[in-house]
Amino acid sequence: MEDDLVSEDDILLRSEKEFHDAAKRNDTDKMRELMKKGVDIKAKNKTDRTALHWAAGAGNEQALRLLLDHNNEMDEEDSFGMNALLLAAWFGRLKILQILVAAGAKLNCENKSGKTAFHLAAEHGQLEVVEFLIGMGCTHGLKDKDENMAMHLAAKHGHKEVLQKIVETGVDIDERNIDGLTALHLSSDGGHYECVKLLLEACCNVNALTNNNMNALHYVAQHGFEREASLLLEAGINTDTVDGQHTSPLHIAVLNNHTEVVRLLIDAECDLDISDNRLQTALHITAEHGRQDVAEMILLAGVNLKLLDKQGKTSLEVAARGNHVILVDMIIKADRFYKWEKDNVISDGDSWLGKQLSFKQDHQVETQHLRSVIWRLATKYLSRGEWKTLAQHWGFTDAHIRAIEQQWTGTKSFKEHGHRMLLIWLHGVVIAGENPIKGLYEGLAGISRTDLAESIRQKANADTSSPKKCTAM
Repeated sequence: MEDDLVSEDDILLRSEKEFHDAAKRNDTDKMRELMKKGVDIKAKNKTDRTALHWAAGAGNEQALRLLLDHNNEMDEEDSFGMNALLLAAWFGRLKILQILVAAGAKLNCENKSGKTAFHLAAEHGQLEVVEFLIGMGCTHGLKDKDENMAMHLAAKHGHKEVLQKIVETGVDIDERNIDGLTALHLSSDGGHYECVKLLLEACCNVNALTNNNMNALHYVAQHGFEREASLLLEAGINTDTVDGQHTSPLHIAVLNNHTEVVRLLIDAECDLDISDNRLQTALHITAEHGRQDVAEMILLAGVNLKLLDKQGKTSLEVAARGNHVILVDMIIKADRFYKWEKDNVISDGDSWLGKQLSFKQDHQVETQHLRSVIWRLATKYLSRGEWKTLAQHWGFTDAHIRAIEQQWTGTKSFKEHGHRMLLIWLHGVVIAGENPIKGLYEGLAGISRTDLAESIRQKANADTSSPKKCTAM
């Protein structure tokens, strides 16, 4: 058969292709047969790879020895700068590596990315190769073209045992790569719990910053890695570091809706009022995206609701503009609660502290009848504009009223607005431990609707299970 090219896509002759294939499968008999016929054992395919590359990468000891006996160019590189030693390190071929080193292969050779055998073995978790190279005295601190040491690559890919061996050599564990990332940043970004733990136990700088001013907590917040976040917080990482966009880990966790990381940051007493480069606090971001669970946590922790973003909007206005109705009501409840809390000396025996505080919608059985009364009051009895008068009587601010009124602007929208206002008011009354029936009566009387006040009092008292009746005004 004529020894022509295998195909238009390949530059190997058929015999040369057969020789490469024989090296891949460790078929030394076929290799010898082809060698006797004069095959070029140094022939390269279209990526400049020779039979020696294939034998080394596949871990074929017999094929490798045969090739070395007839070819001393063991450092020949393919188009990626990979030679036989680098391929052996990549695929964890320890025996091949030992043979090549014994034959004089250069231990610290590099591929086109600047990676040595030590880099490649660490990157791919080849523990035995790493141990061998360390024992052979390879240079531990060499950096590739991205200025990554082998340590960085092991941390990035979560190879804990390899990372342990490298740390034991005494390298500087806070060394930074071209982007300013340390091994801690990389292991945190990958969610590699054991590597993060190892580095913290080795006393790395937990507050190391990247070129973009990010600490490791920014990375775990981005991905929602709860366990890693806990480790970093226990190690005392700064919760309030802001990156180049003036974004804190809390901003990032909120933006990505990672509620458990948000909870951890709040428990660690992070600053909830930090503003990013848009002057948005975490609550502004929550309001923009309508995230109730995150909002609940932030509101319960206590925030400054008066802070304005770059457009001059409070978080309440942002929520209203986004038509996030439930969140609007939650923020108003919180605002009224903060004022009540400030105005009242709270005693241990008679306060909301013994109750489950929440700003979410009320679904309690205890308030079901009152909520039904409130619904009838808003939809059947209060005329247009009266809900606002009642709201002002109860201390709702103009901002509160505007935010409620921003949704549903049809001819009968005042009924929905009034209903929401009354539920917000009821929330505050229940928290304060006051009599809601008495409060309704006095409020309606206060806006000159005494007739309606008496009717509502009777309907509210009709619930025989209600613990608080209003019999004498």
